[in-house]
Amino acid sequence: MQSTMLKAKLHRARVTHSELDYEGSCAIDGTILDFSGIREYEQIQIYNINNGLRFTTYAIRAEENSGIFSINGAAARMACPGDLIIVCAYGSYSEEELTHYQPTLVYFDGNNTISHSSNSIPVQPA
Repeated sequence: MQSTMLKAKLHRARVTHSELDYEGSCAIDGTILDFSGIREYEQIQIYNINNGLRFTTYAIRAEENSGIFSINGAAARMACPGDLIIVCAYGSYSEEELTHYQPTLVYFDGNNTISHSSNSIPVQPA
């Protein structure tokens, strides 16, 4: 049996560009892709914190250390520069793989600089 699990999450990144006339995709700083383990052309889900929209696209590599998160093509209508987003990639894992499974969670400051990372979401106090 395979289970679909969170592979990587980029939490509270800020959209830097919205390019309607581009072919499609989401351009993400290449250094961030490498750090998170998200591959170029991998399917991603984007959750817009500002307007609640959720959509699917794929990642492409933007310039290293640029802080770019560019929403391109038709998806550009779903996010504007300045919006905060969560980018998630999912993977299918076997029962055996799940024994060592850990997602990569990457958190950002207001300038799309990585503030910290983790492999688990902390429990919020009640």
